[in-house]
Amino acid sequence: MSVSTKAAPAADQEMLISGCAAIAQALRLSDIDVVTAYPIRPYDTVMQAVAKLISNGEMDAEYIVAASEHDQFEIVKHASAVGARVFCGSSGVGWMYAMEAIAVTPALRLPMVALVGNRALDDPGAFGCEHNDALCVRDLGWMLTWVDTAQEALDTALIAYRVAEDRRIFLPCAIGADGAFLTHSEVLVKVPNKEKVDQFLPKYDRGDKMLHPDNPITIAPQVNEDWVMEIRKQNDEAMRRARGVIQEAYRDFHKIFGRQGGNPFVESYMAEDADVILFGQGTLSLPVKVGVRKLREQGHKVGFVRLRWLRPFPTPEVQETLSRAKAVGVIDRDYSFGSPNHGAVLYNEVRSALYDLPKRPHVISFVCGLGGREVTLDSVTEMSEILLKVAKTGKVEQPNYWIGVRG
Repeated sequence: MSVSTKAAPAADQEMLISGCAAIAQALRLSDIDVVTAYPIRPYDTVMQAVAKLISNGEMDAEYIVAASEHDQFEIVKHASAVGARVFCGSSGVGWMYAMEAIAVTPALRLPMVALVGNRALDDPGAFGCEHNDALCVRDLGWMLTWVDTAQEALDTALIAYRVAEDRRIFLPCAIGADGAFLTHSEVLVKVPNKEKVDQFLPKYDRGDKMLHPDNPITIAPQVNEDWVMEIRKQNDEAMRRARGVIQEAYRDFHKIFGRQGGNPFVESYMAEDADVILFGQGTLSLPVKVGVRKLREQGHKVGFVRLRWLRPFPTPEVQETLSRAKAVGVIDRDYSFGSPNHGAVLYNEVRSALYDLPKRPHVISFVCGLGGREVTLDSVTEMSEILLKVAKTGKVEQPNYWIGVRG
């Protein structure tokens, strides 16, 4: 389908938009070729924003309404194979319904960018934010990042295409965005002009890997068990290379746009001299930072570190930022039933990363904010007081706490 489009703004703009609308602006600027749609909240707001951009003549892309979440991921998977820049996404159980297509995409080395509007996995009919939906691809070969603001959502989408489509990588990338807190909240966002984006983001080029009548190749052939080890090893090597490609992308992004400087993998807030550090990802950073400032005013040396990329996991950065503290509290908006210490997913990732250090802090698991329950200042104070007691006594009374549970 070909449509006439309006000329893109020549200058940067500042727009009052939601996190999903910010992602849609990134897709417009990225010249995506194919976007698929199947409704599920809170992800579906990005579909509506893209549809509006196309209908207003501000964007030219194939917009395909699929029969299901599974179908929409199959469509973009095959479109990526023929050289199309693609976008897809879902939330909660919709993301799970597409899992067959999602699981095979990394092994096929087909880059795509997907948004996960984080939502609890039903039942009991919860539409609030949890991270277990996106975390289900943690071990499948997807790169996985979490954003904190609408501005970071737009910027990260541009960076995700740059990294995923790099020939050294060719892996899919999922962007986790907290449902409602980020997907639907409107804030001022700086939308860059097209010239800057073109300078940063090259065209998607599959080279001799592109499926085309002039380049007849086989994708996803049946190889039986004999080649599984080699395929998994190649994916592992691509994921290991992703760390350097991500660092390159952030350096170039900062030069062109003047944002996203500093460490691309973690954000450190008042953590340099902290005795105790709270650690987490996503939008919980706002109440935690406010809580940290209040506790600092009372003389408590508390800090916060926010994880930005879960895959590849930034082990060196996590070790460097957390090893200076006496106690670390990992705040999870997810849970892993029956896991070690009955801790949640991020807690066990962090504990594993710190295990080999000769001197390591005590690590406590805090399960908080499930189902979209707010992480409040009282919650931050409660978690910090537990950590301060551990730091003072050197003793861990229990490894795991559920924070904010009624009754």
